Amino acid sequence: ADPPSGPGSDQKLKPIRVFAPNGDAVGKEVDCVTQRKGQPSVFVFVPADKFTRPMARFLKKLDEKLQAERQDVQIVAIWLTDDQPKSREYLPKVQTSLKLERTTWTVFVGDKHGPLEWGINPDADITVVVANGLKSTWSDGYRSINDTEVPNVFEKLPAKK
Repeated sequence: ADPPSGPGSDQKLKPIRVFAPNGDAVGKEVDCVTQRKGQPSVFVFVPADKFTRPMARFLKKLDEKLQAERQDVQIVAIWLTDDQPKSREYLPKVQTSLKLERTTWTVFVGDKHGPLEWGINPDADITVVVANGLKSTWSDGYRSINDTEVPNVFEKLPAKK
């Protein structure tokens, strides 16, 4: 069974300090929750040591579906690692390979288990959190994930304004 992970629904989101190796804030440390300025978002917590090709396919397909149908939604992929300098160099290569348009890769500035206040379960291979502004609307952890989960996550998005 997949482990529960993330803040759950209807929770006020706490700030997350990340380093942005690409995207609008390239080369800076920012609070990625505040950066989204209240827009609908999908925060994806990716433990570096658990990143797989099926996980990459999930992100690619979700990115493509958002690009086609929900350009108001952005994915913030938050890389969880104990080697931040290496990850800051690695993630631009991942972006070059996957060519994601609705996804910003970031490196969490802190413990490799993620922000404590967000309830990220270390048993989850990936945690997906859907947010509407500064509140979570849904979250879950997965032991494994692939592109077949895209419709399930997409249906959890807040209604388009």
